[in-house]
Amino acid sequence: MHLTPDRVAAEHEWVRRRADVIVPLINDTRSRLGRAFETDVDAVSEAGYHDEVDRVFADGDRAVNIAGYVGLLRELDVDGDYPGFVVDEVLGRRLAATIAGGQPLAMLAEATFHFADIYTHGDDEETAGADDLDAALAAGFQTRLPGWNWRESESPFGVPIDADDPAMR
Repeated sequence: MHLTPDRVAAEHEWVRRRADVIVPLINDTRSRLGRAFETDVDAVSEAGYHDEVDRVFADGDRAVNIAGYVGLLRELDVDGDYPGFVVDEVLGRRLAATIAGGQPLAMLAEATFHFADIYTHGDDEETAGADDLDAALAAGFQTRLPGWNWRESESPFGVPIDADDPAMR
């Protein structure tokens, strides 16, 4: 695989065009997680997904890594599939985490990837990595996007900084 700015732009467009598959998977995942955690989670629209894809790919350092994971998972196939189980799971987890951003969202996205992957199945014509790619995109973007009540307010654990205190600058 050779990653260039043109290849990153092409993967960006591919991820955007995948909205018809990823957005329903995000909303299904959110619905299932909401029931499991007894909370309401807002649904995601295609427009919201497109905006977030654009935002993620605007960060060049992140975009090149996402494009690499997407490209690998799109092309990954293993005879019999099961022997390659670990590699597509690792790539899916890392893609979800990279989309989500830094901690703690990266860890949450990795866990959500496994949850989404349980309910994501490709057809027999797809590569072994295709369903993991869809689950990873859903997990990463659903973690980034608003709609979770616990993310809608300031954390009570933040330590206030006194702007007038020279030691705090």
